[in-house]
Amino acid sequence: MKIVISSDGKINENLLDKRFGRCEYFQIHDTESGEVKILENKRQSSSGGAGIVASNQLIEEKVDVIITGNLGPNAFELIEKAGIRAYKCGIMDISSVLEKYNKGELEEIKMSGPSLH
Repeated sequence: MKIVISSDGKINENLLDKRFGRCEYFQIHDTESGEVKILENKRQSSSGGAGIVASNQLIEEKVDVIITGNLGPNAFELIEKAGIRAYKCGIMDISSVLEKYNKGELEEIKMSGPSLH
């Protein structure tokens, strides 16, 4: 399973970034191999469409789960159509985020947050 977390850095001591489309990095944790892949968010500073680009970037990586703060309407729609489950988490270090996910303590995102245009 591939779990992706929106992050402000490249290591487990960095924090979850609640801004899905505007985060600096995506950390992809492969639970089967134990590998961690770091992706730089391609559109973090764009004027619009950041959530769409971020969603497509992760769909291409064939992730199974996304953990972030919120998803805007466009990102939510793409992720839902791709069959990717998304979970909401507060700001904490990535190790703690993974621990909460593994314990089933995160809330699934069932609807999008507000559009940020």
